[in-house]
Amino acid sequence: MTVFFRFGRKPAGEEYSPAHTKATAARDVLGSNRGIALLMVMWILTILVVVSLSFAYMTRTETKASLFYKEGIEKQLIAEAGLARALMELQYRAHYKNSATATLDGSEAVKVNGKEYEGQFGDDLYVYTILDESSKINLNTLTDISGIMLNNLLVNQGVEKETADTIVDSLLDWKDSDDLRRLHGAESDYYQSLPNPYKAKNGDLDTVEELLMIKGVTPEILYGTLEKPGIFGYVTVSSKAGTININAAPKAVLAALPGMTPEMAERIIELREAGDIKSAQDIRGVVGEAYLLMSPHISVSESGVYAIRSTGFKKGETQGYSVEATVSPEGNNKYRTLYYKSPARPLRKQAKQ
Repeated sequence: MTVFFRFGRKPAGEEYSPAHTKATAARDVLGSNRGIALLMVMWILTILVVVSLSFAYMTRTETKASLFYKEGIEKQLIAEAGLARALMELQYRAHYKNSATATLDGSEAVKVNGKEYEGQFGDDLYVYTILDESSKINLNTLTDISGIMLNNLLVNQGVEKETADTIVDSLLDWKDSDDLRRLHGAESDYYQSLPNPYKAKNGDLDTVEELLMIKGVTPEILYGTLEKPGIFGYVTVSSKAGTININAAPKAVLAALPGMTPEMAERIIELREAGDIKSAQDIRGVVGEAYLLMSPHISVSESGVYAIRSTGFKKGETQGYSVEATVSPEGNNKYRTLYYKSPARPLRKQAKQ
């Protein structure tokens, strides 16, 4: 039997039966539906892939965030351990200095001149420093005479002399109770003219950060930049003394004393490294005639208030978490916290592990 297939258009004059026409229409509709179904499946698959990738990305992000938070908490606790160690050392130091029979087991009492000390916390590391607040320039005890120390500090840190004059005079105007403006200073009339007006305090500063409210002071001057340091670590409002403790003062503070030169400051540091300076007069041989200029501003007495900075490092890491506190030991293993900041500026140090 021979079967013939015909392709192409229906020849003229030839007619299909109704059944044949319906079958053809059904096939056309079925083919169209299959195309739509395929398109829908492709869209659904695309949406599922996007949702799956988004979920995987969010899961990965959440995992990293949780890990970062966990490591941050661990570093903070390590830093807090360093702070506790510093407090213990202060208590031990006070007992050692006040007792003729106290001895240290193979080490000397910690120094309160900003020297860095390290300690292990399990496999991790903390680094802490203790600095006597009387080794800094006390902003609240500055006068028209002793203000020269802040002026020198600012200039030595790279501040223009005119700006330094403005800051010192404005600080003195900020603290005094009158409305008389010094030559380069500012009183309430200046601060009231600012976009966000306020009045001069006419009282002592409560925090070092309050300097930012005083004419001429900028965050760069206070906190420093990558190129040059600020004055934050060299000034205080917590010291009970109005003089500079030369046994603990950083080189920048020593260099700010009237008549002091960087070379003299370096020699004083070398002198005290050999042993505490017993009397301010012991530096006469180092500073010569300049002693008369600086003698009203120096002493060898501690204030009894200490600034502690501690940084915690995880094993093998160089980025740490820092805390900072200003404390006043009160005996019997008690102390009063005057200032606390977490996180704080990290110590200028990398972990040695």
